[in-house]
Amino acid sequence: MSKFHHYCFFGFAAICLSAEASVAQERSHYQSWLELAAADQTYADRALEIGRTQAFLDFLGEGSVVFRGEGPVDALEEYSSPDFQGNDLTWESHYIDVSRAGDLGLSAGPMVSITADDDSNLNSFGHLVSVWWKQAGEWKLAADMFTFIPGFLSLEVEPSFEDTQPVFNETASAPVAEQARSTFQSLIDADNLFGRSINIRGGERALLRYGMENIRVYLPGMGPAIGGEVASSVYGAYLDDLLDTTTPIDLDHLGGYLSKSREMGFTYGIMSTNQEEERSGFNSNYLRLWRLTTKNEWRIAVEVLTPF
Repeated sequence: MSKFHHYCFFGFAAICLSAEASVAQERSHYQSWLELAAADQTYADRALEIGRTQAFLDFLGEGSVVFRGEGPVDALEEYSSPDFQGNDLTWESHYIDVSRAGDLGLSAGPMVSITADDDSNLNSFGHLVSVWWKQAGEWKLAADMFTFIPGFLSLEVEPSFEDTQPVFNETASAPVAEQARSTFQSLIDADNLFGRSINIRGGERALLRYGMENIRVYLPGMGPAIGGEVASSVYGAYLDDLLDTTTPIDLDHLGGYLSKSREMGFTYGIMSTNQEEERSGFNSNYLRLWRLTTKNEWRIAVEVLTPF
């Protein structure tokens, strides 16, 4: 075999191996996506069968949080309390995302809060965004947040892997993520930097800079805004309506998690204009899903705000 054909043979073999690895990774990611979709559907079905409280207790993971009027609280303590009262919920997911390692993911979709007297005219509608993580090999809830809207939302939806694919295409490959050696601290730094950027650039330009091209934003009173241009415009207008532009926002990062594959993480906390006082101005819980991009930058994939 000539030296030329020798090099061509091994070059072709390397290309084939790379293609096979890419296909295997795609299948693995899709399998994780299917597993999370099934877990989320089981969770929704159980909430209808045995009620919200027991279903939540069955699916909540250790260290999970839910968001209340004073910020995030321990979810297991909240739902285990004999004083806990809440309407039953029913929901369906219209969007699901999952990390390359299959250990962290997100589901989101329309939700109905059902009144205790079963009067459908008094039901509330909105979106439920849930973050999931694997614990002892099972999908468990890590955090969830509601955003309510006026009017009616249909539950006739279902998620599609094709909706997730564009975000996955923007995300760093496994070798890039491994080489970047991203840490949870780098994720916290990105979270805080985004908060500072809002004060410098304004909400619209900050989200345009730090959001993914296929970002999703969930805000009270409106449907999800999808795509960088639309989401940043809606996000900026929403903050402008609530804030005095001369008053800076303080971002109080309170927790989160980094996937084992290091290309997905989530953060949560409070954005406020009055951290030193009695929270009499603008206060909002935030839940944020991040992706490490092909350019080795943390970018926001999903942003959720719930003022209190």
